[in-house]
Parts: sequence; structure tokens; C-alpha cells
Amino acid sequence: MALRVNIPPATRICLISLLTLSLLYNIARWRQIDTTGGTPSVTPIIPYLTLVPSLFIFYPWTILTATFVEQNIFTVLLNAATLFYGGKYLERAWSSREFAKFILTIAVVPNVVIVPLFLVWSAIRGNSSSSVTQICGGISIQASFLVAFKQLVPEHTVTLFKGLVKMRVKHFPALFLLLNTLNGVVFGTHVAAILSWLGLLTSWSYLRFFKRQPDLTGTSTDGLGIKGDASETFAFACLFPDAIQPPIAFISDQVYSLLVALKICTPFSEEDIASGNQQVLARGEAGLPSLLNNQRGGMRGMAKREEAERRRALALKALDQRLQAAAAGRAQSQPAASSQPGPSQAQTATPTVSAGQGMLGETSYTPDHS
Repeated sequence: MALRVNIPPATRICLISLLTLSLLYNIARWRQIDTTGGTPSVTPIIPYLTLVPSLFIFYPWTILTATFVEQNIFTVLLNAATLFYGGKYLERAWSSREFAKFILTIAVVPNVVIVPLFLVWSAIRGNSSSSVTQICGGISIQASFLVAFKQLVPEHTVTLFKGLVKMRVKHFPALFLLLNTLNGVVFGTHVAAILSWLGLLTSWSYLRFFKRQPDLTGTSTDGLGIKGDASETFAFACLFPDAIQPPIAFISDQVYSLLVALKICTPFSEEDIASGNQQVLARGEAGLPSLLNNQRGGMRGMAKREEAERRRALALKALDQRLQAAAAGRAQSQPAASSQPGPSQAQTATPTVSAGQGMLGETSYTPDHS
């Protein structure tokens, strides 16, 4: 009973859905094996619980249910642990309503996108095997949680194997993508590889442009919080290591410009970027709860202070870079202003910020990965 009370409602619903649907899937799977006289090594297709591209039109609810269906006990335990620890943390940081909207988006959008991908690939190959592929599992949820942690606690250090392995949370999304992509190429787990990429792209897009977050700085005027996260430390390129950020930033800028031209996305203003950077600093000072509840209070306090210091250093570095850019613009404008005689020179030398400067917020800042 105590365990039930300690689990927030939306997380509890996700856990119950995972355990129930996975159990029903495996019961149906073994019954089908017994009926057909097949072998357990051949995975039967259960189209009313898992997503099958060529059959989903007859079972449209599988767009949602497939995310909570796991095929074996190991993946059930892995996804249950992800929802238990990650879900509790995010739901308490965001509220149950916002967490439920996030889970619904992550569960549905990747599955909606992957269906036409498999149908088109099947048509190109002239082979129907891709169209009857069984798609299920919580890989997209795992990827999305890592992106959310990157936004909330990027400088939190996770220690594994009694201190032998230490890694910042901000490096987890890239590592997750790398491992799933390699597994897809080497072991043929292409469904998991595609879902990991779609989960990351969906969650980052939702958090970057659409999700309402609490206003920790008092800049919101409508009382609904701040829409999206325009901070320079949450640019898409910042999900990856420093060495590969420039080419990724170039590609993401081109895609973003196209989406803005198509009026799918609204460009970030200078005020949006500044407000996003302030939010990053305020989250560090607010001291969000620890990722693991079994840490001691002193260690939690120390981790919060260290994370606040790191966030403050990142925000100050971003501010310094912006001031240097403004100073460089002023230096360039002064020679042109000095060529015009008269007392109006003092007025024309006043620096201004161009409308396009920092609008995208994708490449103007590279975070400190020390």
C-alpha cells in the first residue's frame, strides 16, 4: 500500500499499462504457439496489441498500446524501472497533467511516423516482410526521458560501479542513440534503433517548442508559464558531444529555417532566448529533487549546490559571449558613424541588436563540458 501511495498517479497508470499489456501479449503469444504447434523461437504476431504497419488500420489503438508491450521479462523490468524512477521524477517536477501529455506525445508520435516508413520501405524493396513487422516496446520512452533529464539536470553526475564510471546526464542521449544504432546495424534490431531516434526527436521538439514549463523568473505575463525552452544550452546540437556539434548545428539550423519558412515553427526572439537562459539558471538555484531517492540528504544538498554552480557558470558564459558579440557589433558601427560630422555622432553610435541575431538559438553557444 505504501508503494502505491509513493507513486504519482500518471506514473502509476503507465506502470499498470506496461505490466498488464505485456502480460496479455505473452499469454496470447503462447496460446498462439500452442494452437499452431509452432516453436517459441518464432515470434507470433499479435496485431491487436502490437503495431503492425499493414494491419494498424484495423487496430488503430495499437498506435498507443504498442509502446507499453514488451516481449520478454528483461525488457519488462528495464522499462518498468525507467517508468518508476524517471516517471516519478518528471511527474513531480512537471505535474501529473504535463507528464501525462508528454507520455501521450512520446507514445503516439513515433509510432505514427514509423508506420509509413515501413510501408514505403516495403514497397521499395518489393517485399512485404517490412509491412508485417511487429513494432512494440518502450524504447521511445527511454530516449525521451534522457532528453528530459538533459533539460532539467544536465550537470548531474551519475556514478556507477562504486565510482568506476562517472558520467554527466547531458551525455546520456548521445550514448543511448549510439548503442541502439550499433545494435540495429550489428544485431538487426532496426525497430529499436528507429524508435530511439524518433523518441529523441519527438521529445526534444516537444520540449523545445511546445511544452509549457513553470515560470521560475517571473517573466510570464499570462500566468500559463513559458512555452518551450529557447535556452542556448538546450539547442539540438547540445545533445551531442562537442566534436560533432558544428555539423549537427549546421543541419539543424537549415531544417529549422525551413520549418520557420513553412510557418510550422515560430522563430525565437532575443527575449525568448534570454528568458530561456534565465530559466536554466533559476532551475539550478531552485534545487530540483535528486534523480535517486535513496541518496542521503547531505549528498543531495551537495549535488544541488554543485549543479547550481555549474548552471550559473554556463549562464554567465552565455551572457559573456552575447556581450562580446554586442561589443564587436558596436566596434564595427563606430567607423561608419565617425565619418558623419556633427553632434549626432553620439546618438548614431548607440549599439543595436539585429533582428536575426540569436533568433535560432541553435549555434550561438557551446556549453562547457568540463
